[in-house]
Amino acid sequence: MKLDRNTYGTVLAVYVFCAAVIFALWRWVPYWWINLPLTLGFLWVCGWQTYFHMVPDRTPVGSDTLVSAVSDGKVVNITKTYEALFLKRDVIMVSVYMDFWDLHANFWPVTGTVTFAEYFPGKHLLAFKPKASEENEHSCTAIRTEAGKEVMFKQLAGGFARRIVCYAQEGMAVRAGEQCGIIKFGSRIDYYLPLDARVLVKEGDLVKGITSLIAEI
Repeated sequence: MKLDRNTYGTVLAVYVFCAAVIFALWRWVPYWWINLPLTLGFLWVCGWQTYFHMVPDRTPVGSDTLVSAVSDGKVVNITKTYEALFLKRDVIMVSVYMDFWDLHANFWPVTGTVTFAEYFPGKHLLAFKPKASEENEHSCTAIRTEAGKEVMFKQLAGGFARRIVCYAQEGMAVRAGEQCGIIKFGSRIDYYLPLDARVLVKEGDLVKGITSLIAEI
């Protein structure tokens, strides 16, 4: 695994803050039995933040017909809905929620060409709430496969997420399993799939980015 290139500053800031607090504890608090557990706690935070922003080295399973997971997380919703922004048709929506303990790097779900990419500012409701899909800060990307199937996915900020990174640009050729961005802290991915897609997950399933299949199209 390697550290995501967009998070060097974030991780460095965490390290500097934790180091400053640890220094202050041992410099001005004369009780080792207070300093030791607090020091271990701040070192754990450093380790967690390093892990959180890592990009895993995994074998891709997606293709132009198999939709792979954009992120790690838990499937929280599968429903039929109308996608009014770009696709403008009925679709199957699959929502995957990421909590604090999931790696938050994101990956292209299918191989194809980006046909739509746009960022939308918004609220920071808890990401598992249904209305977060429309009201929260998010980034939308649609990809058309060689066979003409179109898959759209939405990177949603959550209650604590404050930054979405997406590399998508219209006309870009992308390959399933390669990194497409990262979301900072708890958040959600919504997939918008054709109605004839065969969904391969169910609510409650845990998925891993790159190596878990969401659907066959």
